[in-house]
Amino acid sequence: MQSHRAGNALAAFSFVLWGILPLYYQFLPQANVNDLLALRILFSVPFMLLAMMILRRPLPALSVIWQDKRSLSMSAVAGLLMCVSWYAFTWAMTHGQVLAASLGFFINPIFAIALGVFFLKERLSQAQKIAVILAIAGIAYQVWHYGTLPWLALIMGSFFALYGLAKKHIRYDALTSVTLEAAILSPFALLFMAYGGLSGTSTALNSDWQTLLLYIGSAPVTLAPLIFFALAIQRTSLTMVGLMQYIEPSIQFLLAVFLFGEVFDQTKAISFSFIWLGLLLCSLEAISHSFKRPRLSV
Repeated sequence: MQSHRAGNALAAFSFVLWGILPLYYQFLPQANVNDLLALRILFSVPFMLLAMMILRRPLPALSVIWQDKRSLSMSAVAGLLMCVSWYAFTWAMTHGQVLAASLGFFINPIFAIALGVFFLKERLSQAQKIAVILAIAGIAYQVWHYGTLPWLALIMGSFFALYGLAKKHIRYDALTSVTLEAAILSPFALLFMAYGGLSGTSTALNSDWQTLLLYIGSAPVTLAPLIFFALAIQRTSLTMVGLMQYIEPSIQFLLAVFLFGEVFDQTKAISFSFIWLGLLLCSLEAISHSFKRPRLSV
């Protein structure tokens, strides 16, 4: 029971950390997103190795990693998918589009449900079917009024869901997998930063040391919640994690509207309401299932 409570607390803390990430990026307005992505990849590897040492997790043996080539290749795929989602997220954070990021994380479970149906042959419950329909209706309402798709939110939500699908085919533990995803992409990130430094086109390398540290700091501030999440998932139920995942976009939503002053007009209110209603139905269904007790046979 105590372990379960600790898991719940760790999960909640990880989602709170993810939720307040927009506050960090306020120190990097109009940042060079390419530099941010490259430096985040490069410094993720030493940070993850340090975290594994602090947590007394054994460092992965290269021979063991190489034996599971399928997981290794899927780690590369997962890393690329995360790059796309994280690129969209970072652009939103540094260009006054925190509300779009919030929407992306709210619709992510809908994309995950759809991928589960198409690729894992999972069956939708009644609440999930309604949630998918409501999400489509909410996005369609925005398109009808604005005349354009909410591309940032859709890219973030869909690619993060694809990242989750790829992770299902990786047999390494969570921390090893995240470390490998960054390690595989590190040579490309290093080449990009080297070219930017030599050609003088790198914003991060040509800035003052405080700004450069903020660029580098994007690695630990985005990976710290992931480590707490990895610790939580071993101690609590997936139902609790699923219910608590809405902490993150909820905090981002509140920051966008009340702190950053982003426009939340009637169209967005109605669109969000469709999606919130669908998520509420799925959450209530998950809660009801978690409280059900198996009947004893007579």
